[in-house]
Amino acid sequence: MNRVLSLQINVVLKLTHLPELPGYRLSLSNFPLDYKSQRLYMMEGTVTAISTVTKYTQGAQFLCSETKCPFSQDFQYIRVHIPGATELATVGQEFMCDLCSSPLKEDMKYRVLGDKQVVELTDAKSLRVLQGHYATPQKSRFQSYAVYIRDELINRMKIGGRYRVVGIPVCGPNDSQLSICIEANNIHQYIAESSLTISEPIRELYLKTFGSPWIFTGVLANIFASQVVPVGTYNTLKLCVLLSLVQTCNEDEDIGNIIDLLVVTSDTLIVERLMSYSVSLLPRGVRHTPFNDIFATVRKDEHGTGTAIIHAGSALMAKGGACFIGDINSHKKDQLDHLKSVLESRNTAMFIPGKKYGVDVDHQIFIPLQCNFWAYADFSYKKCNLRKCNLRENTFIGQMDLSMIPVSVMDAFGMLVYCNESSLSHPTVPLVQHSLLRAVNPGSPLCPASEQFTTQDFEELISYAKSLKVTFSSRAETLLQSYYLASRRIRTDSSGSKISASALRHLSSMSEAHTKLSLRREVTEEDALVAILLFLKFLLP
Repeated sequence: MNRVLSLQINVVLKLTHLPELPGYRLSLSNFPLDYKSQRLYMMEGTVTAISTVTKYTQGAQFLCSETKCPFSQDFQYIRVHIPGATELATVGQEFMCDLCSSPLKEDMKYRVLGDKQVVELTDAKSLRVLQGHYATPQKSRFQSYAVYIRDELINRMKIGGRYRVVGIPVCGPNDSQLSICIEANNIHQYIAESSLTISEPIRELYLKTFGSPWIFTGVLANIFASQVVPVGTYNTLKLCVLLSLVQTCNEDEDIGNIIDLLVVTSDTLIVERLMSYSVSLLPRGVRHTPFNDIFATVRKDEHGTGTAIIHAGSALMAKGGACFIGDINSHKKDQLDHLKSVLESRNTAMFIPGKKYGVDVDHQIFIPLQCNFWAYADFSYKKCNLRKCNLRENTFIGQMDLSMIPVSVMDAFGMLVYCNESSLSHPTVPLVQHSLLRAVNPGSPLCPASEQFTTQDFEELISYAKSLKVTFSSRAETLLQSYYLASRRIRTDSSGSKISASALRHLSSMSEAHTKLSLRREVTEEDALVAILLFLKFLLP
């Protein structure tokens, strides 16, 4: 109990920093389990879930129930919330008067309420698991922990973001078990420092190809991902992947011109291997699995608040990166409709029924999505679903029947890539040889290119390239706008235009990405031309 006089005030100090010493860093695996010390620690993590805002009691006044007692009047007993305390510790029913030992009763006129929110945080190392990697060779288990934030700190943390929290670890009840939780004292957004340099092999390649606006990016696409696919294969797809990678943004920035990829292929093993490798080059790349939700789910909070808590899906955990959702044919129609809506609006809506979660009214929360989406469609899927999808068996040479994918979904992705591995440009023998070498010599360089240009070289290149701020030249803008308007006129029939209204935005994004990948700061006509050629190459006939 805090017994204070009316002239006293409750002061809560918000610490901005703690000493950069190991003793002030919280590690749950090494935590000494001393819950009574009420020590301040600093921890870093990614928000995996966040609850709706509820009320808690900041302070309450109590009076002695014995009217003859001097403490039955005035401000003699005032209780305030302290870090880690439960609601009953502030407004319980078993408090006694220090003078006469009579029960105390609360004066409800002086109860002060505040706002409270529960956030679940997980260690940043767990993001490597979401990419398909393991943090250590041994079996690891990553578990989120609850952070209680109050009053002016609420809504400062966003789902999927990374933060540095100064707080006090406490042990509290969670249903029938005891669990660790953190009472936040202060919160700061934490952005990991990215590399602003490129490696020497990439720099030498850039200097050798400086005279051409296309050779540097062409060679990069040729040697990219030589650890998983042979050099010289899937070059167009690899170039598109590189363009999408450099169009990602940092977590503290608003989403810019994104490039979403939809690959149509009959060799899903190679495409999945390539895209899984590529998504791991980003600090916030996530490979979606069927066990998770793509966007978010609403559940009942398990930390005693009784309200709703929103759990992040794969796309929200990929904030500032890319989310590889796999085979688009494995998703149901309502899921594809939701995906299309998200791709167009770049946010997802979560409906929270009030009756189910103990509030008076229903409400809807809109969560922005800040990532690129990658997916592929299994073209061989049509062979066993002709009747279900109403596909044509006889198509012209060079054409692909894409009626198994809704046109609106293809338009929403922006960049559609065909991978026809049966052509002479994609021979099968090099792929087989490469796979056998990977099986026989796992982890070893499979070719001179993979030894000279390592995965780390490309990680640094992507980190540097996406940080470049580029501007459009007037000639590049004129070329893109002229091509877009001419294409709309030519490819319009009685059923409407075959060029989507968002095509100009996608062309601009691809031009900007090629400029960044070329390590330049101004979008030129040559960059616009590359975007137009890629758009034409995969344009539906």
